[in-house]
Amino acid sequence: MWRSLASNMLTILMVGLFLMAGIVLWGQTQYKAEGPLAEAICVRVERGTNLSRVSRSLEDQGAVTSGAILRIGADYTEKASQLKAGSYLVSPGASMEEIVDVITRGGASTCGTEIVYRVGVTRVIAEVRELDPATNRFVERAEFNPVTDEAPEVYTEKVAEQDTRFRIALAEGVTSWQVVEALKAVDVMTGGVEDIPAEGTLAPDSYEIARGDARADLLGDMQALQLLRVKAAWESRSEDVAVSSPEELLILASIIEKETGIAEERGLVASVFSNRLRRGMRLQTDPTVIYGITEGRGVLGRGLRQSELRRATAWNTYVILGLPPTPIANPGEASLEAAANPDSSAFIFFVADGTGGHAFAETLEAHNRNVAKWREIEAERNSN
Repeated sequence: MWRSLASNMLTILMVGLFLMAGIVLWGQTQYKAEGPLAEAICVRVERGTNLSRVSRSLEDQGAVTSGAILRIGADYTEKASQLKAGSYLVSPGASMEEIVDVITRGGASTCGTEIVYRVGVTRVIAEVRELDPATNRFVERAEFNPVTDEAPEVYTEKVAEQDTRFRIALAEGVTSWQVVEALKAVDVMTGGVEDIPAEGTLAPDSYEIARGDARADLLGDMQALQLLRVKAAWESRSEDVAVSSPEELLILASIIEKETGIAEERGLVASVFSNRLRRGMRLQTDPTVIYGITEGRGVLGRGLRQSELRRATAWNTYVILGLPPTPIANPGEASLEAAANPDSSAFIFFVADGTGGHAFAETLEAHNRNVAKWREIEAERNSN
C-alpha cells in the first residue's frame, strides 16, 4: 500500500513538474512573442511609480496580453526595479521583452511633450508640441512669444512635468544680441550673461537643453560649434577666394546670409560680392547699412532713408571700401560654405525680382533694366 501510494505521489510530482515546465516555456514564448499593439503608443513612466502600475497601463492600452507575464519576465531578467521615468514610444507589435527594455533602458524620452524655443530674426516663439505616436508627427498644443506674452496654462503644466524635453532652435541670420535677449526669456534656463558674444560667433542650429542648464554654457556651445564651422569652411576654400582670413570669411558669410534666404542663390550672391571685392568696388549692400543703424539690437522695421545710405558709419558699404569691421549677423553653415566657395560668375549686380529671389547682372545697363522691372512690381503691389 505504502509502495503504491509513493508511486502515485511520484507520478503526480513528475506530471506537476512537466506541467510547470510547460507553463514556464509558454510564459517565455508569450514574453518574447509579437505583441497585440496595432498602432504605436506613448507610454509615460511617472517618477516613483512601480512596474505593477505600468503593466496595468500597458494592458489598458492594449499593448500586452498579460501584465502578470510582463512582471514575471521583468523579475526573471532582473529589470523590474530598473524603471526609468520618461515618455517612451512603443512600436506596433512590440513584444513584452522589447517593452521592458524600452522602459528600463533610460536615456532621453522618445515621445511625449517637447517645448521648442525658436529664435528668429523678427520674433521669438515658444512652441509646446506633442508627438502623435500613430503618425509619428508633432501636434502643436500652444504657441506664444516668451519675451512679450504671458505663458499659457498648458506651457506651465508641461514645464513642470519631468519628462518634458526642451530645445533651442536658432535661425540663420539672427544677431548675438537677439540670441541673448531670447535666452533671457527661456525660464527653464539659469544664470545671467555678462557680455554679448561677438557678432557672428554663434552657430545657428538646434540645441537640446535640460531644465536648469546655464545660459552662459549654451552660448559657449554655440561659439564652439561656430568656430569649428568657420575653420572647416576656411580649410575647404577655393584658391581664388576674395577674402584673406577666417575672420573676413565670417564677415562675408554674414552679409550673404542677410541678403538671401534662398539656398540656390547663396553661391551667386557670394560671387557678386567676391567679384566686387576683387575689383575694388564698394559692396553697396543694404543689410550692412541697417546694422550700422541698429547695431544688431532688433529689427529696423522700415525702409532705409537716402540720408542713411549716405551717412558714414563703419558698416555703411555704400561709403566704405571692402568689408565692414565685424559680421552683421550669425551666418549658417551654408552661407559660410558659399563665402568660401562662391559660384563662378561675372555678375557684379543683383536686385529683387519680385518672386522672393534676385535678378543678377554683369553690366550696369542690364542691372538698371532689372531695377526698373522691380520698381514696376513694387508700384503695382502698392496700388493694390
